[in-house]
Amino acid sequence: MPIRAILTDIEGTTSSISFVKDVLFPYARRALPGFVAARGREPNVRKWLDAVAMEHGGVCQDSVIVEVLQGWIDEDRKHTALKALQGMIWADGYKSADFTSHMYPDAAPALRQWKDAGLRLYVYSSGSVPAQRLLFGHSDAGDLTELFSGFFDTEVGGKREAASYERIRESIGLAGDEILFLSDVVEELDAAREAGLETVLIDRREDYPQPREGDATHDHPRATSFDQIEL
Repeated sequence: MPIRAILTDIEGTTSSISFVKDVLFPYARRALPGFVAARGREPNVRKWLDAVAMEHGGVCQDSVIVEVLQGWIDEDRKHTALKALQGMIWADGYKSADFTSHMYPDAAPALRQWKDAGLRLYVYSSGSVPAQRLLFGHSDAGDLTELFSGFFDTEVGGKREAASYERIRESIGLAGDEILFLSDVVEELDAAREAGLETVLIDRREDYPQPREGDATHDHPRATSFDQIEL
């Protein structure tokens, strides 16, 4: 069946891995103490701080929670509370124009072309949905959020679990072979394929200097840029 929707990852796919690791993560790490001190009593912040505290005995000073969160940033841990708090911190950074999000030069034109061709576009990333919207809303290529029909994060499940893609497919309302998933992570593509989705491995030279070929791709079609993708 023809492709009717495209589901894309962000890091290493539309945007460089270095932007997340070298800009966003350090910014959140530096800002955490002041953010928690200033906004820690707000209900939408407190609930996430309390969630972290519950994992460490239920009673923690905010200074200890901050240290835990900073450790999770260093570990690149995919924790819902951390992602939510990071998203709030990044929102402040974007609004203050401290940075804009990196977008590969071929990504935005391809997304616009696919949208104009009638394809529905979706995002699935380990970052929270609010963080995804911020990234695409404050990109080097301008505000891209209106291109997308929906955003998914790890609340639907882990990115290396087939059940997550089955839930996304059900939410989109299309057959698996009508949805193309783009990612730089082979294990994510394997899970998507298991759920019946079509797949393409995005193998960008900036993020992966050594091409991944043969067994390293698990036979997923490979493209080094979005304009190489054939629909």
